[in-house]
Parts: sequence; structure tokens; C-alpha cells
Amino acid sequence: MRLAISPEGPDGTCTVLPDVLARAPGRGAWIGVGRADLEIALAKGKLKGALARAFKGAPLCIPEDLADRIEAALSRAFTDRLGLEFRSGKLLVGSDRIAENARMGKVAWLAHAADAGEDGSRKLDQAFRVGREAEGSGMRGVTLPLDRAALSVALGRDNVVHLALTDAAAAERVTAALQRLLHFLGRAETTGTQMTRQAECSGTPLAPTTN
Repeated sequence: MRLAISPEGPDGTCTVLPDVLARAPGRGAWIGVGRADLEIALAKGKLKGALARAFKGAPLCIPEDLADRIEAALSRAFTDRLGLEFRSGKLLVGSDRIAENARMGKVAWLAHAADAGEDGSRKLDQAFRVGREAEGSGMRGVTLPLDRAALSVALGRDNVVHLALTDAAAAERVTAALQRLLHFLGRAETTGTQMTRQAECSGTPLAPTTN
């Protein structure tokens, strides 16, 4: 996660803000930790000291809700990516359509809303394994940190519970955005791509790298 600072405000301070797409101009600082560690660093004042060094002594204002802002920004980056893939025709919704494509081996990535029913998810997971000739492997779709309401809003569809991608490159793009969010939430897990894989957490907010 890249952090950037705003121009000086009326009080002479620069606000530290998340820059998830790394597009904000000027100097930035990168951190690579989960929300729990970030909140500890914020509470102890260690993050402010580290960022003061990273931003060369600029007068900083770190919002108390910085963790909330980062989580919201990462969630938005993920749902924006889902929307792009949906509009390109690479993202499938609807249990019947996903199951059909999964059994034919056309699904590269499978996911379920946080509030998806266990029975429906289990059936699609099984179809996914059949299509990938991975029966008995335990491979399954990822349970997203978003419920069906959030997914429905993101895609502009009603009752989006299950999602599937039919393109491997699209699956990689979505997985990258999702793993950043899961990493921050401390919920790194397998993502339902062709091979299960574990997200790795690294880095420290107390020694951010800069650009």
C-alpha cells in the first residue's frame, strides 16, 4: 500500500492518505502490513515517526480512521476490477451458468459472497474441481470479504452471490487486487484459481520504503 500526502492545509499540515493505485504525485511511502499491526503502530505513535522520516520532516496529520480509509480503498479497487471484468464479458454470475461452465473446465477463478449459503458454494466448488480434473484435491472457490449486497452494488446486478472468471489473465488481475485486501484484513487465503495458493504477508509499517 502506497501512502501519499496532500498539499498543506489551512493549519499547515499535510494529511496522510492511501494511494492504492500509486498514482498520486510527489513523494510516497510504502507499507506492507495488516490492519491489526497498522492500528498498533498508530496507537503507539510509531507510524507517525516513521512517516515523518519518510516524508522528510513534512508536518503530517495522520487521520484516526486511516485504517478504515485503507480498507475502503482496497475494497473499492477490488470491486472496480470486478466491474471491469464483468463489462468485458469475462466475469460470470448466476449459479446455473457458473456450474455449467465450471463442469466444462472453462472457469479459471471461482468466488462466493461472504454470506453465500454453504450448500450452493459446495456444489459449485465440486463442479469447479470436476472441470479442472482436481477431484479430491480440496480446491475450492474463495470466500470473499464482501457480502452479496456489496457485490450486487459493484456489478449493478441483483443478488450476486457467486462469481466466476473464464479468462486466466483476468483471474490473475482480480486475484492481485483481492490478495491485497485479504492481506490487509489479515485473512490471506487460497483464491480458487487453478492451483490453491497461500498469500504471503511481509513488510513493516515502522520502516516504510519511499519513492
